[in-house]
Amino acid sequence: MLEVGLRVVRGYDWKWKDQDGGEGHAGTVVEIGKPLALLENNTRHGQNSTDKTPDKTVIVQWDHGPRSNYRIGYQGYYDLLVFDNAAAGIQHNQIVCDGCKKFIVGFRWECSQCSNYDLCTHCYMADVHNLSHSFQRIQTPDSIGIKISPREGCVKIPLKGIFIGAKVVRGPDWEWGNQDGGSGQSGTVVEIRGWDNESSRSVATVAWTSGTTNVYRLGYKGCVDLCSIEDATSGTYYKEHLPVLGHAFVTANNATVGGNEIFIDPPNQIPVIYEVGDKVKVSKDIDTLKELQADHGGWNPRMADYIDKIGFVHRITDRGDIRVQYEKCENRWTFHPLALIKVAGKEKFSLGDWVQIKNDIVVVRNYQVNHGEWTDTMKSALGKTGKIVKIYRDGDLRVALGGHTWTLNPLNVIKIFSLPVEEKPLSLPVDVGTTEVEIEKLLHYTSKGAAGILLIRECLKKYSGNIDIRLNDRVCGGKKTFLQVAAHEGSYELCVILLDAGASVNASDDEGDLPLHYAAFGNQPKIMELLLSRGAPVDAQNNTSCTALYVSVNRQHSACVKVLLRHRCNVNLQDSYGDTALHDAIGKDAADIVDALITCDKVDFTIRNKRGFNVLHHAALKGNAHATRQLMLRVQNLVNVKKDDGFGALHLASLNGHREVAEILIMKSRGRININLQNNRLQIPLHVAVSQGQWSLVELLITHKADITAIDDDGDNVLHIAVSKSFKKPSTIPTPESSHDAPKITQIWQELAAINKPKELALACYLVSCSNFGMLFLKTQNIKGKTPIDLAPSSQTEIVSEILFSYVRPELKQSPLHLHLSDSSVEQENFTIETVSNDGTEKSTTSTSKTAKDELNAKAEEKNKDLERLRYLETRVADLEEASMCSICMERRRSVAFLCGHGACENCAAPLKTCHMCRKNITKKINLY
Repeated sequence: MLEVGLRVVRGYDWKWKDQDGGEGHAGTVVEIGKPLALLENNTRHGQNSTDKTPDKTVIVQWDHGPRSNYRIGYQGYYDLLVFDNAAAGIQHNQIVCDGCKKFIVGFRWECSQCSNYDLCTHCYMADVHNLSHSFQRIQTPDSIGIKISPREGCVKIPLKGIFIGAKVVRGPDWEWGNQDGGSGQSGTVVEIRGWDNESSRSVATVAWTSGTTNVYRLGYKGCVDLCSIEDATSGTYYKEHLPVLGHAFVTANNATVGGNEIFIDPPNQIPVIYEVGDKVKVSKDIDTLKELQADHGGWNPRMADYIDKIGFVHRITDRGDIRVQYEKCENRWTFHPLALIKVAGKEKFSLGDWVQIKNDIVVVRNYQVNHGEWTDTMKSALGKTGKIVKIYRDGDLRVALGGHTWTLNPLNVIKIFSLPVEEKPLSLPVDVGTTEVEIEKLLHYTSKGAAGILLIRECLKKYSGNIDIRLNDRVCGGKKTFLQVAAHEGSYELCVILLDAGASVNASDDEGDLPLHYAAFGNQPKIMELLLSRGAPVDAQNNTSCTALYVSVNRQHSACVKVLLRHRCNVNLQDSYGDTALHDAIGKDAADIVDALITCDKVDFTIRNKRGFNVLHHAALKGNAHATRQLMLRVQNLVNVKKDDGFGALHLASLNGHREVAEILIMKSRGRININLQNNRLQIPLHVAVSQGQWSLVELLITHKADITAIDDDGDNVLHIAVSKSFKKPSTIPTPESSHDAPKITQIWQELAAINKPKELALACYLVSCSNFGMLFLKTQNIKGKTPIDLAPSSQTEIVSEILFSYVRPELKQSPLHLHLSDSSVEQENFTIETVSNDGTEKSTTSTSKTAKDELNAKAEEKNKDLERLRYLETRVADLEEASMCSICMERRRSVAFLCGHGACENCAAPLKTCHMCRKNITKKINLY
């Protein structure tokens, strides 16, 4: 189906650089092209003639803002893949996902090897069920399932865009006035859901910073109300398992790429025509196969061993049954044609093609039966190259080589190169025509390496200085030179021949890649040494500013990296994202490459990418403990360096739950780390760890003296954050790791579970138990005058207060929460105290008298507590004053804010053109009241 609202990512024919935001970024189909005649008819009826989207194209609104049109069959190209069609209203009624137990919307994935087992897209991409099982992708309830190869070993790509957690602003289709608080205001996506029963995953719920929450279109009826300014991730996807937008999926031959094969699975009622040499496989289960084999060759139990294995059609019987030959199998099996499916890959031969005869004498002898037969004189032809001089009607080939001609089974030869029937000299420059086709075939042959060096030498003699012509190559894709292909394939002798013939080491393809890049792609360190010795530029950058070093790092080809380092490549060059090679190596978690780059004497550890991350920031973000450890041995001075938003490395590790990295930063900094380093929102690492519910990080930071009383720019301390988050996020469940890394919080969680109290408060209770300020910690107000308990849902306030009070250290309990007395003196002789015992029950204690000694002790203790409270309040007042004072003069209150988040008083702000804190240009000054 082709409908607006489909969610898409870039596909195989994509050539539009990073219009989409990069590989894995999501977009929405908002308009579908129409045939020209229909467009003209619409124009005659008064529709806008400027809104013409050509046939076989669609317009996509990308989540991060851009909108453009893309090909879905236009000129034979397909730019997009569909990762979700739920927004277009696709529902598989009454079919429940066996993973999440919810009704399936969007694609349905049915296991081909298990009975009645279905997954939704989310569970399928999250690796639920056996990864070695193949599935069928069912795109709509009435479509034929398309068989997909197993997920095991397939590449996974992170999916990014407007998903839960993304920060957004109003987008291109916005028509909701100032619901968002005004132009430029941002919000956070808190839910992705459907609109009534019309569609699913087509609208997003956004909580705006202004305080309002509402629902907005994200593909519903082809409209997108939002634009992402900070993408969120939504798991990963298998690119090769997604359907191509524009390809029909209900046809006589449904095909889907799986690994290096193409499986063609036709409906049973449509006969498939097989030819000798076709690759095939048995696709039926044992019981079905037994039924089909009756009167069609019969059943043999050993046939079960060949289910799902690829074989070759040896011949077709008079009855139409298929004789299949398998490698290393002396028997040939006869199958009913409906028991088989084709596997694309059969070579098509033409007169004049050059072929190589296989080397395996047993295989060749077996295939020759009924195909020209075998004679011992053929031994001399094994492994040799010959030319096809005749093709018989049954597909057999007549091949001439060494003064002999042989009739051969096509399965016994490998096509390596096609020459024109009339071998005439090639005159270049080349006009488009048959000569160009033959040169393309020569390129294909170049990839075969040493097998055809002699033929390559002869062909190169026909060239007159045009060795660097670029034509389409089927091996590497796109337009390549001979040297680029040979460098990628690693044929050293062939590269020498081409270089001696004048091939340029500076010739680039459409992406700007040079032969050195191709050697890096192909993991060919010897070829790189050769090219560099012949003058290849070691630091040449392609269209995305990537050098061969970047390619080697990203492909994790450590031998290639070491070659480039020996040749003194520039390790500090930045690509189009501002990343250095070390950034990329850290992201790939390639330890040996990280070590090689870090020990390079020219590396600059302070370089930041376009997102403001230096290499230590990047290691903390990615959770790369090895890289962090190596960096901390050399550059402890980076440990307190902030990004533009004020986040340091410890903030990033705390935010993302990387405990080992945080521990390395603390322990290996030689005391340099500021564990209470504040970001631009005045948050310390403990704030962000608490906000994300990172138990292990919270215990680690508090153990190393993190300030539990620190407040952010909202006046919130960590208890405010912990309580407010407790009832908004799913409860954290302890794991074996948390029992080891966060034993105290885990114990509190178990205590609350045992007495059937809200387990969500485990983190908050731990924070209370660590505080030295007792009740004052519970009663601290933020700038809105709210205490931590005030941030709990109104229905939960009483139980929250009781539970938190029970974890105040006994010596700090000034008075219980329900003490019915005045603030500081005992006015009644008889009074009742309600306390919460360890088992969660309330107990009452009545006191009828006090001795003089008790009264004196109580007054002395109260006086000490008063002094302690006074010091605490003075500190809090000073913190609040500092947060609200002008950071330039430190005399007047901050009354003007800039869009970067900083500010000053009116007098100091007046002459400023750039922010005094972050040096960004001031585009707008906002008065604060």
